[in-house]
Formats: sequence, structure tokens, C-alpha cells
Amino acid sequence: MRRIGILGGMGPEATILMQQRLLRAVPAEDDFDHIPLLIDMNPQVPSRIAHLIEGTGGDPAPVLAQMARRLETGGAKALAMPCNTAHSYAASITAAVDIPLLNMVTLSADQAGPGKVGILASPATRITGVFDKALTRVGATPVWLRDDAPLLYAIRIIKANGATVEARNILRAASEDLLAQGVDTQLIACSEFSLIAEAASAEARVIDSLDVLVDAVVAFATEKG
Repeated sequence: MRRIGILGGMGPEATILMQQRLLRAVPAEDDFDHIPLLIDMNPQVPSRIAHLIEGTGGDPAPVLAQMARRLETGGAKALAMPCNTAHSYAASITAAVDIPLLNMVTLSADQAGPGKVGILASPATRITGVFDKALTRVGATPVWLRDDAPLLYAIRIIKANGATVEARNILRAASEDLLAQGVDTQLIACSEFSLIAEAASAEARVIDSLDVLVDAVVAFATEKG
């Protein structure tokens, strides 16, 4: 099996959630059957929200590039990063190494396919347009909430206090708002929201970008040849 390097810590609980989902995704009878991982759990990556929204924080790109090089040196054959917003810096990561980044944004857009796609994410993701480009490439029309400030508030709640009822209620209201706009396909496009993905409306076709990334990691790690 091929070793995967994880650029983690954004946030720590989301990185742990990815590990848990990877464990469940692999049919294993013993330790040997699981995917080998190198995890750089770095909560000190400069805030993506501060850098992209507030314009007050340091640039995460050099730190992410350094993490990628460290993982490649450690023997990783591909990289994965369970943070959608951090994919705004994907070009800096891929330029720093000679191994691929399993890009959860483009992979999620591919799975969503054409048509209207609602995005449940940080406003930073909207501002950078990282999902807009990926979805347009597959013939999809990205649909954002008219007011995504509550989603940022929910992200801050989850980072501070975990998957609270208040955060779940905010995500459910946002998902129902998208449904009211006629948007059935909805992307969970923030790994903090992956912790509460079940709170999205049951009437929507919900695609969790973290699940998409997990599937890609399993496919790459277990590919023959």
C-alpha cells in the first residue's frame, strides 16, 4: 500500500474525523490491512479566515508548502488536506513537491456534476472562488447563501466547543435556505461541517467533501502498480 501524507490541524478535530472515516472505509482484518499515513497535525498554520477575510493574519502558503515537503521527505506518495478553505493555497503546495495533492475541491466538484450546486462553507471559500472554478469546469452553477455570516459563526462555535446543537441548527437552516432557492445538490464544503453533516436537510442530495477525499485516499493508497 502507498503511504499518504496528511496536512492536518485545520482544525484538529476534522483531521481526526478523517482518520476515523479512513478506518471505517477500509475492510481490515488486522492492523496490516489499514492505510499507512504520515500526519502533520499543525494547528499553528496561520488562520485561513484571518488571511482571506480579515486581511490581518499571516500567509498560510509557506507553512503548508513546508509541511508538504516534510511529508514527501518522510515517504508520502500523495498528499491529502482535510480543509476546504486551505485549498486556496493548493498551487503553493503542489509547486513545493513532486507528489500529487488529492484535491478535495476538484474531486467534490466532479462528484457533484452539472446543475445547481449549493455550497455550505466558510465565507473565505466563497471569497477565493476556489469552488466556483472547480464547479464551472464540470458545468455546474455554484449557489451561495444570501447571508453566510451565520456559517462563519457556526464554524467558530465548532472550533471552540465542538458539534453543538446551536451549530447544527445553523447548518440545517442554511441547507433549508438553499432548498428554498431550488438547490437540491449541496456540498458540505467545510471540514468543520463534516462533523455535523447529518444536520443538513434530509431532502437534499448532500455530498460531504471529506467523504470524497477519504474515497480518493483509499483508491490511491490501494491502487496496484
